[in-house]
Amino acid sequence: MLYLGIDQHARQITISLRDDGGDVILARQVSTKPDKINAFFVNLTRDRVKNDEPFVAVLEVCGFNDWLIEMLRNYRCEKVILIQTQEQKKRKTDRRDAASLSELLWGNRTRLLQGKPVKGLRQIDIPIKTDREDRRLTTLREQAGQTRTRIILSIKHLFRRHNIQWEIPTKMFPTKKAIAWAKKLVLPKMDRLELDHLLEDLELIEKRLSELQEVIVDRCDAREDAKLLRSMPGVGHFTATALACRVADVSRFPRASSLANYWGLTPGCRNSGEKTQRLGSITKAGSVMARWLLAQVTYKALREDARLREWYKQIKRRRGSCIARVAVMRKLATVIWQMLSRGQTYAECRQLSTS
Repeated sequence: MLYLGIDQHARQITISLRDDGGDVILARQVSTKPDKINAFFVNLTRDRVKNDEPFVAVLEVCGFNDWLIEMLRNYRCEKVILIQTQEQKKRKTDRRDAASLSELLWGNRTRLLQGKPVKGLRQIDIPIKTDREDRRLTTLREQAGQTRTRIILSIKHLFRRHNIQWEIPTKMFPTKKAIAWAKKLVLPKMDRLELDHLLEDLELIEKRLSELQEVIVDRCDAREDAKLLRSMPGVGHFTATALACRVADVSRFPRASSLANYWGLTPGCRNSGEKTQRLGSITKAGSVMARWLLAQVTYKALREDARLREWYKQIKRRRGSCIARVAVMRKLATVIWQMLSRGQTYAECRQLSTS
């Protein structure tokens, strides 16, 4: 078995290859240009991986790992291990990073190859293609929604500059009637130009949101896990798809609390010596979008689920509304785990919890 550590950048990768004895047998930098990096892996497979001897690779997670992971698999890499970026060292170079990664892989080879946790090392599960695509799709939808909000706020700010916000013909903005009114407004030349551009941007982003929503609906209907999540209060196609693809394979979480931990919904701990254990604020590890979506679902669930609302009120009286809402989010994460593990709807899971 050979152990390959890779420090990845946009224009190049730095590799460190170790043999079974832990000795470095190859260390070099390779351009990420397709012809050069393909030639490197062809030579590695031919010259270093003799007699069909497999190799495993470890690399740190970044925003463009996908193509390299796929390439490694195509070149007979037995397993690709993705890890969270380690703390910055005082003396940092790409060669040192690659050597550290290959040493880490070789030193913990037994546990890493078996998929077991390693103390002080956060391993990242590599999602399947469907989950990767749905994560990108829902992220695009979220970004488009944020862009729409920024455009609307800019338009409203322009109205306030001229104190004409009182003249908007509808309470809500934007509506068809309000946009038609805005297009006919008489304003100074530069303000009129700014408003025209903002209205054009708004029309474009509305069209983009509509197109994305159509794709999300189709993708959601094709996922059994997303269909189950849609049975939760306040969960539509977008929320169901976004949560489902961020859970991915629920069997990788042995307990319901593991999913809550994964999404950073458990309190941090400050404990030293004989001092009393102190629980701090939640860790906020994992997916920011998952926590944000759970926060939105919480408001709807508290209105529709009477038992959940009563439980929330009890915690609120003792600990305050902020801690009570986080507790509800954690409980909803537990319910999601139960729904996906058992293949049951929200109502069925909640009914079982009372019986």
